[in-house]
Amino acid sequence: MAIRVPRIMHAKQILRQSKSSNSMDIPKGYFAVYVGESQKKRFVVPISFLNQPSFQKLLSIAEEEFGFSHPMGALTIPCREEVFIDLTSRLH
Repeated sequence: MAIRVPRIMHAKQILRQSKSSNSMDIPKGYFAVYVGESQKKRFVVPISFLNQPSFQKLLSIAEEEFGFSHPMGALTIPCREEVFIDLTSRLH
C-alpha cells in the first residue's frame, strides 16, 4: 500500500475547505462547491478547473443528479470527498 502524502499535501494547497458558507470568503478566481454523498463539505476551488475534462465529468454527474437546482446554495457534487480530493490533486 502506497502512501500518497505529497499528492494530498498538494491538494490541500489548491483546495480550500471553507468553514463558513459566506460567499464573501471566496477569493477572486475561485468558486465554492459542496462535495459528499450524505454529509456535504464545502470547498473553494480555482475556476481553472472548469476547463479540465475530468472536472467537467463531475459537473455532468452533478447535473444528472441535481439539474440546475442545488439545495446547498452552491454547486453540489455527489461523490465521496476522497474521490474529489484525489481527482483535483491531479489538476492544474
